[in-house]
Amino acid sequence: MVSLLPRDSRVPLKRRADYRPPAFVVDEVAMEVDLDADATRVSATLRFRRNPGAVPGDRGKPLVLDGEQQTDVSAELDGVALAAPRAELAPGRLTIHEPPSAGTLTVRSTIAPSRNVALEGLYLSSDVLCTQCEPEGFRRITFFPDRPDVLARYTVTIRGDRERFPVMLSNGNLIREGDLPAGRHFATWHDPFPKPSYLFALVAGDLAALEDRFTTLGGREVALAIYSTQKNLARCHHAMASLKAAMRWDEQRYGREYDLDRFMIFCADDFNMGAMENKGLNIFNSRLVLADAATATDEDYQAIEGVIGHEYFHNWSGNRVTCRDWFQLSLKEGLTVFRDQEFSSDRGSRAVERIAAVEYLRRDQFAEDAGPMAHPVRPDEYQEINNFYTATVYEKGAELIRMQHTLLGPEAFRRGLDLYFSRHDGQAVTCDDFLRAMADASGADLGQFARWYAQAGTPVLRVSRRHDEAAGEYVLDVEQATAPSPGQPAKQPFHVPLAVGLVGPDGRDLPLRLAGEAQPGGTTRVLEVREARQRFRFLDVDRPVVPSLLRGFSAPVQLEVDYSDRELAFLAAYDSDPVNRWDAAQRTFVGAMLWLARERRAGRAMALTPAVEHVVAHLVEDEDSDPALLALALTPPDPAYVASMEIVQDPDGIVAARSFLTRELALRLRVPFEALVARHKPRARYAPTQAQIGPRKLRNVALRYLGALDDAGSRALAVAQYDAADNMTDTVAALAAIRDSDAAERHELYARFEARWRDEPLVLDKWFSLEATAQREGTVARVAGLLAHPRFSARNPNRVRALVGAFAHRNFGGFHAADGSGYAFVADQVLALDALNPQVASSIAGAFNLWKRFPEPRRARMQAALERIARQPGLSNDVGEIVGRTLDD
Repeated sequence: MVSLLPRDSRVPLKRRADYRPPAFVVDEVAMEVDLDADATRVSATLRFRRNPGAVPGDRGKPLVLDGEQQTDVSAELDGVALAAPRAELAPGRLTIHEPPSAGTLTVRSTIAPSRNVALEGLYLSSDVLCTQCEPEGFRRITFFPDRPDVLARYTVTIRGDRERFPVMLSNGNLIREGDLPAGRHFATWHDPFPKPSYLFALVAGDLAALEDRFTTLGGREVALAIYSTQKNLARCHHAMASLKAAMRWDEQRYGREYDLDRFMIFCADDFNMGAMENKGLNIFNSRLVLADAATATDEDYQAIEGVIGHEYFHNWSGNRVTCRDWFQLSLKEGLTVFRDQEFSSDRGSRAVERIAAVEYLRRDQFAEDAGPMAHPVRPDEYQEINNFYTATVYEKGAELIRMQHTLLGPEAFRRGLDLYFSRHDGQAVTCDDFLRAMADASGADLGQFARWYAQAGTPVLRVSRRHDEAAGEYVLDVEQATAPSPGQPAKQPFHVPLAVGLVGPDGRDLPLRLAGEAQPGGTTRVLEVREARQRFRFLDVDRPVVPSLLRGFSAPVQLEVDYSDRELAFLAAYDSDPVNRWDAAQRTFVGAMLWLARERRAGRAMALTPAVEHVVAHLVEDEDSDPALLALALTPPDPAYVASMEIVQDPDGIVAARSFLTRELALRLRVPFEALVARHKPRARYAPTQAQIGPRKLRNVALRYLGALDDAGSRALAVAQYDAADNMTDTVAALAAIRDSDAAERHELYARFEARWRDEPLVLDKWFSLEATAQREGTVARVAGLLAHPRFSARNPNRVRALVGAFAHRNFGGFHAADGSGYAFVADQVLALDALNPQVASSIAGAFNLWKRFPEPRRARMQAALERIARQPGLSNDVGEIVGRTLDD
């Protein structure tokens, strides 16, 4: 079919090629903010001048400021009130005609935070005023050239009622505070570092603070504070410990010290993103700050530590050096994701952290690369920048940094990073500037590597091998190809670091010597694949080997190699590289699930393959390996990822195959699975330590397998764990084990959990998600019914993601229900949410990404749902771009 509804041509495309430096720069901003939830009055005084770096033809242009959703607007230039036609107010902008080459402009306006349900700009969250300005929210607070390459120093004076707003925070250091008449008070904050407007922050409300101190290696005393409600303060200690660990790690690993007298965090109940790195005043989604054993899982504790680190690390990779324009978003996000992954790896298990990153990349980012929203890490165009906070920009962007680290080595990479920060401190720069610093510091040629930033899509590496045992020669032939993507019909070869090892029959790695080398160079070698076809010859290989390819997932590629079932079983048991050991098990699962789905389509009875039973049995009985690694290897891959392995997706077959596989494995290996549950039964009080997390994870994976049996014995195990649990990890695992059951025990436990936690929103979100992802009859109706739950609110992004988002993106079978009810439900929710929060709505609309790869009638039903969304009058740019591109694909 051909879509009748092309992309909305009324919304102009922004193109990277059209970038022009700003005609004016702003050096200083003095803001005065008089707080009122319904009518906040804002005055912004800008000291501006013409930009000497502007394009010559732009030097006579007027001064143009961006602004939205403001009333009572007035302006003064150098103390003189402006009126039309000198000052022209139009939708989205304020234009000052014939401005001087330098001057002072004051703009006053009124905003209404209580009516700001999109949560961009200044808004009300649980009776606290707070901000979110990235990417273009500052224009909802005041008029300003709201672009990341305009950097200014801010002084902010906040005034408000002392009883309603006893705490008033902004960026930088507190320089003055005091009382005002009529029960009001003020606080003045100054940030000495130039920053773009997207890093502006303001928080005001009745808040308590968890306080601490940190001394930098250079001797600076930094006051630390995490602000929340008094009730939640006790749950902030893990976040504070994570912050101090991140500050010390960044000093020791990369030489980056903190540069202000204060570092503050506020946790908001209503927040579109995970967190925001505003200079000196980070604003966090509360789910990434609050934790204790009763309410947070191991995964929550780890996520909090990682994201606290991520936002803190932005102080240098994003704040001190920022991006020139939003096309360069990965400059700060990709680099900072890499840094937070390294932090988490050093704090916990490097193997587990890496596998988690690879799993997410394969499931989410590869799907993005294969669909209509495919874009390079540095996009060339967009309609709505909110739609490009993507797995490609963040996670694939981090892989580009990791590949540079691999190719250059840790010492040269560190020199390059130091040069980047010193060369560009206080500047707004580009991905090319980062590559140039790496090349200059290392002497490496990264010209071909730059294609990773410019070309979309996931390269496919096809590897064939040939072994001449008598001659001792082992040959790898590598081909690379990348499929066409929107706007890029042909791709040039990438520069791919391919880490390889050769595993001998005794399970040990062989020392590797490439042709032309005099001596072996270690047991893992990084091959630099630069051509469409390339051959690598290893010498002294005089015994049978199994190649371990793409070790550590050394590049974000799809690897195609003709492994036999026996070879995969061997790698799953003996590979010294933990990522490839996990991958061998996953490949075995994928092969078994695809085979079972084909058998089902052919009308034949499904039967368990010997290969998958052998691999799982070996893993279950392994008492020597890291339990966390075993748990990951034993977990079957996501059904959406498996389905994507076929050109035409078969959701019924893949869901049935996964269900059959887990149940059959549980039947055949019941005794060893039960032994795992017993062996790793808790014997000490809960602690979110690595020593406990791994065994707990393995135990809960075994419990999940047993839950697939859905008999009295397996359900009794789940109930017993629920009753005995002293922590949320084991509680949720017990619920997950019987999630898909229709037995009385399931209904009773879920009711008990809901009654116990209905007044703890972050905990109840776990219950919403379990219900939304259940593989049961009637799940679509159940999820639709939960929209009326008294604790569900469509205005809260966490609630929406927990219920609607989990169903759309994590319930492959439910979303693709054969009758089309899942598509209709999600389309309804996209439309309803678009009127409230376009950012959240557009993220859910992405569930239709691969609609053309499904057979009829699913394809037609998804198209109908998309076209119904597209026809909605007043559709936001956010949703309009996603739906338009999806239909155009």
